[in-house]
Amino acid sequence: MTNNRLRFWTEQRQLSVPQLFFQCYKELNIQDDEAMMLLHMMNFHEQGNDFPTPAEIARHMHLSAHAVTMKLQRLLQHGFIELRQGINEQGMIFEKYTIYPLWEKICLHYEKQEVEQQEQQEKTQESDIFQMFEQELGRLLSPIEIETIGMWIDQDAHTPALIKEALKEAVIAGKVSLRYIDRILFEWKKKNIQTVQQAQTQAAQFRTAVQPRIVTEKAAPQQSEQFEFYNWLEERD
Repeated sequence: MTNNRLRFWTEQRQLSVPQLFFQCYKELNIQDDEAMMLLHMMNFHEQGNDFPTPAEIARHMHLSAHAVTMKLQRLLQHGFIELRQGINEQGMIFEKYTIYPLWEKICLHYEKQEVEQQEQQEKTQESDIFQMFEQELGRLLSPIEIETIGMWIDQDAHTPALIKEALKEAVIAGKVSLRYIDRILFEWKKKNIQTVQQAQTQAAQFRTAVQPRIVTEKAAPQQSEQFEFYNWLEERD
């Protein structure tokens, strides 16, 4: 997953590797001069030199060869670069630096950020759900009601968006109660409805199907005029 994401970012040119690096090297605890040295190592790699000497790197920086050596050791110790061995076409052993571990750390950094953002978004959505219920009910939720809504999220694994859609369906039907909404969610889960779009499609299909019956009931003199909504509390096959 990490490799695929990095490849996608770079191939689609949404972000170049140096751009990714600049955005997060401080959070990775890489010093400014170390970051510049890593960029020089990337440049050496592009030129076909995977094992630049400290002296070669130092010629492009305001650092001595000794200082470069010390910083290379730190980057190796902290797992930002690796020193690998290989065998060339002549059968001779050679060494090279690879900064692949750095890309792994960058990807993990962004994935961690995404997880944290997703968790924060879910917390915000959950908070919004409780506020929406209190607004529609016109009162504060009881402890039991709060627990019920929490169970929908934690135990039944309903998304906040789907719960909001169930509340919307209950409001349309004029039956805003947790028992009614619980039944809606139960029916949706039984039918493997997992997205808001699927829920909206299901409700629209039902309303389209009951329109002829509504017209018939309105035409009958013994029946009072009313618009029938989907009653989720009725048992259906």
